[in-house]
Amino acid sequence: MKILAAFKTELDPTNKQRTMFRRCAGTARWVFNWALADRQLRYEKGEKTNLYEQRRRFNALKDEQCPWVREVPYTVTESAFTNCDMAFQHFFRRVKSDEKPGYPKFKARGTRESFQLRNTKVVYDHLRLTSPIGWIRLKEKGYIPAEAQRYGTYATVSERAGRWFISILVETEVDNPVATGEVVGIDLGLNSLAVVSNGKVFPNPRTLYNAERKLKRLQRELSRRKKGSANREKTKQNLARAHYKISCVRSHVFHQISHYVTAELTPSIIVLEDLNVGGMLKNHHLAKAISDAGFFELRRQIEYKAGWHGIEVAYADRFYPSSKTCSECGSIKNEMSLSERLYICMECGAVIDRDLNAARNLAALVERQNLPGLPVELAGSDATMKQEAGG
Repeated sequence: MKILAAFKTELDPTNKQRTMFRRCAGTARWVFNWALADRQLRYEKGEKTNLYEQRRRFNALKDEQCPWVREVPYTVTESAFTNCDMAFQHFFRRVKSDEKPGYPKFKARGTRESFQLRNTKVVYDHLRLTSPIGWIRLKEKGYIPAEAQRYGTYATVSERAGRWFISILVETEVDNPVATGEVVGIDLGLNSLAVVSNGKVFPNPRTLYNAERKLKRLQRELSRRKKGSANREKTKQNLARAHYKISCVRSHVFHQISHYVTAELTPSIIVLEDLNVGGMLKNHHLAKAISDAGFFELRRQIEYKAGWHGIEVAYADRFYPSSKTCSECGSIKNEMSLSERLYICMECGAVIDRDLNAARNLAALVERQNLPGLPVELAGSDATMKQEAGG
């Protein structure tokens, strides 16, 4: 089966290539801001414009206003105009669908430095970018499939904590999906990040909590540094590297969980809770821990990997009392505090871990509903309308 998959890996550029990367990123940012300002000015004057009209006018005046643009690949400026046009398309789409619009914003220097290129060629340990960048080494050899039949239109080069990465959309072959027919429930929480209905437990790495002491020290150090000094720049880099390490550890755990429940278990259906994370964040005692857990990103990874393996993903109603229901007899407790880590049923006497009990209830929800074709969202119970905050 053919799928489109994004591969992101770290580059190993020379100092000359790093300099060119910074120039390309600066040019992309400047052109995007020019296009955004031009659209705002045209709107105020009552004049219409579009992607192609903007490009024509910019090409006519760039030799006079910004001749340095010609020193970088043309696709850098081309993609900047395309990104600005797409930002407005998404803005108007959200306005029409009564969503939060999110008007396009100007890009600031030093944040999310990136640019896009075309005509990328990949071999085992090298990658060719548009001239004058040329061939560049890859730190992870053989990760991007060199035998891919088709690559995406653009390759995105981005900077993070002093490191440069490239992301490419590749059409690749994967094994045809094989579903076992089983149903798997996954309970997400803070004590254990994910508990699978078969008993597998993934502990919460608490990445931000473990690194918080170091981050506070670096923040205090940064506040003492003189603005514009070399030492302040060094501290900023150390702080960026600390945040990057946190994100890497968190992402690694997410990929472990999502790979296990999709590629290793290969169930026919995965049942998750429809958590109201926004509402949970209003609990100021748990807000930092909930943000650190990253429930949304884990859910996103499970969704797209399940699609690769032909697995359905369903969601239990957010008011379904998965932790308060006995997975053995189905009786429901009226009250259960977050400190109770064991579920003790007063009806049948069952004693089971709270999170495992919830995961088994989610898996059994499909059978209790007797649904031959599973909908996107499973109906919950009206026994309780109080949402659980801690899983």
